[in-house]
Amino acid sequence: MTTAAPELSRREIITVFIGLMAGMSLASLDGTAVNTAIATMVADLGGLSSYAWIGTAYLLTSTVSNALFGKLSDLYGRRVMFQASIVAFIIGSIGCAVAQSMSMLVISRGVQGIGGGGLMSMAFVIIGDTVPPRERGRYVGMITSVFAVGSVVGPLVGGFFTEQLSWRWIFIVNIPIGIIALIITSAALKIPFQRRDRSVDYLGAALLTSAVTCLILLLSWSSEEYGWTSSLSVALGAAAALLGIAFVYWEQRAEEPVMPLHLFKIDVIRVTVPLVAFAGTIIYGANAFIPLFLQAVTGVSPTKSGLLLVPIMAGVTTASIGTGRLTTRSGKYRHWPILGASSLTIGMVLLSAMSDSGAGMASALIGMVFVGLGIGSIMPTCTLATQNAVDWQDLGVASAAITFFRTLGGVVGLATFGAILNSRITGKVDKTLLRAPRKIKTIPDVALRNQVLDVLGNGITFVYKVAIPVAILVIIIAVRLPDRPLRQTTGATVAVSD
Repeated sequence: MTTAAPELSRREIITVFIGLMAGMSLASLDGTAVNTAIATMVADLGGLSSYAWIGTAYLLTSTVSNALFGKLSDLYGRRVMFQASIVAFIIGSIGCAVAQSMSMLVISRGVQGIGGGGLMSMAFVIIGDTVPPRERGRYVGMITSVFAVGSVVGPLVGGFFTEQLSWRWIFIVNIPIGIIALIITSAALKIPFQRRDRSVDYLGAALLTSAVTCLILLLSWSSEEYGWTSSLSVALGAAAALLGIAFVYWEQRAEEPVMPLHLFKIDVIRVTVPLVAFAGTIIYGANAFIPLFLQAVTGVSPTKSGLLLVPIMAGVTTASIGTGRLTTRSGKYRHWPILGASSLTIGMVLLSAMSDSGAGMASALIGMVFVGLGIGSIMPTCTLATQNAVDWQDLGVASAAITFFRTLGGVVGLATFGAILNSRITGKVDKTLLRAPRKIKTIPDVALRNQVLDVLGNGITFVYKVAIPVAILVIIIAVRLPDRPLRQTTGATVAVSD
């Protein structure tokens, strides 16, 4: 028989929350911190041909693990899977810190990605287990702000370590944070778990992994390396499509599907999935070019470019915590994604007008605030709405699905906007001049320097012009989000003996 699991006290929830924040900080800080140090890593280890794989390896494994960890936690429990994510991240970090070759670094980044994807999805799942939907808004909002702050602070931390110590410290610092998270979660993370027959959908997991792998490789390689019409790109595209179809076919028949398709019959999920996917396209895709603009066009250091991203952090923190508290107070959430999508649109308009002039920088900084407000309003609300709409036994896989589609949207956005930027540059300047963005300002030929800066700056602002209609589409989708009453209990049950 089963009985309702006891609700955790406020002190127990806060203790769990501290452990979750420690785990989330690993994934959020590391992801963006590494970006500022990639050039230095390549210089130290060699292997310029593997440059892109430092990021691609992490992106690939984290995207896949986003979806898998949620389902595995439904089968084996939350704590064990969250701690498995931490351990994987620590092992990957150690490998990166001691890497003596580019191959070892890439493999270790892949292991890191497994842990990072699990941490991102499991944090929201665990909050869903411990806090009723009616009270969950404030906690989901705070978790989102932790991730956003870590993502923005990452370039600052990465720039500091790279310039003052060594890029290896970016990974070394993860180890004590991970150990602290393990200790806290071991003591406090007592999540109700309903025992049931355990069956892992190995074929579904393999098909999903293979389909996502082909898609990410297609997007990563085709925009620059091989071209969209190359035989490799066509083969990868066909493979991704066929494997995706096979995955959908199998999931309809699997006993314990890794991504249950019945979830997509729920009206809320039919809206939140495309909402986070398209929002992720903008958030992860378009915003990736802000540091490039700051370092290349304005010529600031990686550390200073990290400081200039503070407006995004401020916007996310304000919106995620504020909307969470207001949602908890009112019990309504539908209007926040609409307002968030509108804020994103305004942000894209302002970013499309940025330049290295005073007015242009003011436009960029204000635009970042609006982008941050948009992120903080959309992402935690979609997670909350999804968790509130599903049965407790599907909480893990549904939460992970939101994280998965958000990340997948970001992957597609990054590749798409990267291809757009590449098309605006190709044939206009020598791309070798763009390999060291910060050195553009030091090109001795004034005419050539101005030409490169003009082409790159116009190319980046054009990306944000393209992002505007995508942001408008997010508004249209957000308007369709149903506003269901928030449940007063977690709905969790645990098995007990007769």
